[in-house]
Amino acid sequence: MQTNVLDYFEHGALRHCPEKLAVIDGDQRLSFAELAVRAKRCAARLVARADVLNSPVAVLLPKGADVVVADLGIAYSGNIYMNLDVKLPAQRLRNILAHVGPHLVITSRALIAEAEAAGLDVAQLLFIDDLVAAPGDGSTGFVEAALAVRRTRVIDTDPLCLINTSGSTGTPKAVALSHRGTIDFMDWVFDTFAFDETMVIGSLSPFYFDIYTLELNACLAKGATLVVIPESLAIFPAKLMAFLAEHAVSFLFWVPSIMVHIAKLGLLEAVPLPALKTVFFAGEVFPTRHLNHWRRALPGAMFVNLYGPIEIHVDCTYFIVDREFADDEPLPIGFPCRNTDILILDEHDAPCADGQMGELCVRGSSLALGYWNDPEKTAKAFVQNPLNRRYPEWIYRTGDLAVRSANGEIHLAGRKDFQVKHMGYRIELPEIEHHVIGVPGIANACVLYHSAKKEITLFYEVEAAAVEPAAIRSHLATMLPKYMLPTAFHPMPQLPRNPNGKIDRNGLRNVLEESTP
Repeated sequence: MQTNVLDYFEHGALRHCPEKLAVIDGDQRLSFAELAVRAKRCAARLVARADVLNSPVAVLLPKGADVVVADLGIAYSGNIYMNLDVKLPAQRLRNILAHVGPHLVITSRALIAEAEAAGLDVAQLLFIDDLVAAPGDGSTGFVEAALAVRRTRVIDTDPLCLINTSGSTGTPKAVALSHRGTIDFMDWVFDTFAFDETMVIGSLSPFYFDIYTLELNACLAKGATLVVIPESLAIFPAKLMAFLAEHAVSFLFWVPSIMVHIAKLGLLEAVPLPALKTVFFAGEVFPTRHLNHWRRALPGAMFVNLYGPIEIHVDCTYFIVDREFADDEPLPIGFPCRNTDILILDEHDAPCADGQMGELCVRGSSLALGYWNDPEKTAKAFVQNPLNRRYPEWIYRTGDLAVRSANGEIHLAGRKDFQVKHMGYRIELPEIEHHVIGVPGIANACVLYHSAKKEITLFYEVEAAAVEPAAIRSHLATMLPKYMLPTAFHPMPQLPRNPNGKIDRNGLRNVLEESTP
């Protein structure tokens, strides 16, 4: 049994295929053996600089092979990695670093100005080139036995990494994910899906996002090759498709937005992807008509819808798309992953019957350890299971509303905080969004409630020609009651996105507030 994710690496790829390519990042190519040497040099120099255990070390580097080396090095040193977005505003970086308090920050000399703007002292900085450089005496630069001893001191309930998520007060929350939760999730992945050394992972998501957790550990445990997709390709779908074809990518784990764009442009017909066998997607709703486009273009591929907030180790439910869905039929989020239980609770914390909507709550090893340095917010989100008063047991309240069908499939029904009261009726805004996306000519949508004006406001992307508000209302009137029809319309060439690729709802809320006289 693994007690540390490094066990995946030591007993997996490093043992069985050391000379195989582990990471491809432009012109930089690292075998698993080379990755191990660099990571262990990094670990030895981290320990020499600060002999601490289970302490956070921040990584301020552009997405790429150096981040993988740094993260592994931090793990080998017995500490906790926290990957940062180099494009964050200086004040936001400052807030994160002040809140978490990392002992050290791994960066590059090219980013010294950004580090100083974030309030970092040069004495806190370690440069990746110095950490991985070969010593002049011909040695490896580390003592294998000493690192092995440190690894035994990190047990499975210790933190592996911190992932920052948005906070209601403006200060990001640092979610602490454990070795045990990660291993438990990955063991389920490996037992459920065909992951092996032939897999080529097309990594598009940022490394400060939780999708990276799955990609990295599939690489370490199974010898899959991690191909880093340049961030610039996200806005050039045709070039992105060519990149996937050139590298014979066989596995994707993406947020749906870019996949919708690819389907809209007809690129799946223009650029065949015969190597692509498995497609995971999560993070937001994948409009079914666009998913159907992908399924028609890749009939031999498996498509899997996953669900889980960052406070869960990657994801907690999954649905293998194994049947046909109508273009306007919503996808379920499916069933709990192994060793995870989904509770759907009503407003009195009683279990909901099949077909009854309630808050989706999660229990099991998939739960995060909580929020770093924030016991108050941890206590609000991770609470005692109201169905168990016999012993301490946390559940995580997601804030998502869900319904379980008679066959056990779980369907999302919106958010508790997306529920509004309008004209005396309680309305779930995502329900309106779902139907808007079904309007011909509309690519995506975001519905917000303007409480000052008592208006249901629709922001929407058009695919080609303009779609008039009257046509939208006419279409929606066939499916929704009058009180649920939008009264304010804002067509946009493209909806704004946050760094994770999701619709920037907070930015759109600011647009609404600015429009109030």
